Amino acid sequence: MFGEERTRSLLKPIDPARHSAVAPPRLSAHDLINRAEALAEPAAHRRQARPTRRLVLAGTLAVAVGAAAIAQTIGPSNPDTSDIVSPPAADPGMVLVPVAYRSGARDAGSQLRAMANRLVDAEYDNRSGRYMYHHTKTWGDPVMTSADGRYHVAFARETRVWQAADGTGTQVTAQLEPQYPDPESRDYWQRNLKPEAAASATPAPDSVPLPPMDLAPLPSGRAQLNDLLKIRFGGGAVSKEVSTVYGRYVVPRQTRAEILRVLADVPGFLWRGPVTDRAGRNGVAITFDDREHNQQSLLIFDPKTGELLAHELLALSPVRISAYRVILGTAWLDRVN
Repeated sequence: MFGEERTRSLLKPIDPARHSAVAPPRLSAHDLINRAEALAEPAAHRRQARPTRRLVLAGTLAVAVGAAAIAQTIGPSNPDTSDIVSPPAADPGMVLVPVAYRSGARDAGSQLRAMANRLVDAEYDNRSGRYMYHHTKTWGDPVMTSADGRYHVAFARETRVWQAADGTGTQVTAQLEPQYPDPESRDYWQRNLKPEAAASATPAPDSVPLPPMDLAPLPSGRAQLNDLLKIRFGGGAVSKEVSTVYGRYVVPRQTRAEILRVLADVPGFLWRGPVTDRAGRNGVAITFDDREHNQQSLLIFDPKTGELLAHELLALSPVRISAYRVILGTAWLDRVN
């Protein structure tokens, strides 16, 4: 699922081989497992294994459809945690608190329809440009998890993307400070993430060119939007797809209104009223509880323009943040700057 370059990009400063060239493997994973099993010591002579760590690579804001979310695990099975290092001069990070909203809730349908009917233009409406530009901040992909699965940490990332209609463009990503879903995770990882004394600056932003791709135009009709937003799979899947649409396209007012009407007709969304997102902006929120998978999806919209401001995924029990995306800027631009 992840090649060498993708894996190194995810690991970044905690990759012990980040400055080394890695030769091609002499054995396939299958052959290596078979050889290890053949040479394994008898159980009675094995030493007690030291605690392990795992990097759990969860898809960004991935919502399970018909099954629980699947975590991919990589890395050695028994490394020494004293070798784990934090980014150079890393901020010790913060504990994430769920966005506060009112406790009383009602069906979101009527409020979403009313909002759709009174939308005003966003700054980018009635403008054009070569590139669709998006500025986002995300957390939760990848997540580093302790061996017992209890303690979690992930590094926030800030991304700017300029993408043309043919898929080409530029993506610039900067790794930010570590953030934690609860105080216990912060305490655990601050003991086990060893600062790298030799460095004095945070990693420089990575700039990568985007290759050509078939970027389908954003539909505006109701039937096409229903299919694009995967309403047949329920509110959790719809929340993820709405976030994807707003992170990929510059969505015009008519389509923003139609997306709100689609959400209004999906059973299970609750109106949470006025909230403040992680960037300090005022918005209105709706939530969808997927109790089968112990998840809540939260969407925050600008109440005037209907633009998506943020998407968050929370665990319901215990209540804590699993992932978030904040959309900080959207525009049409003629050049990368």
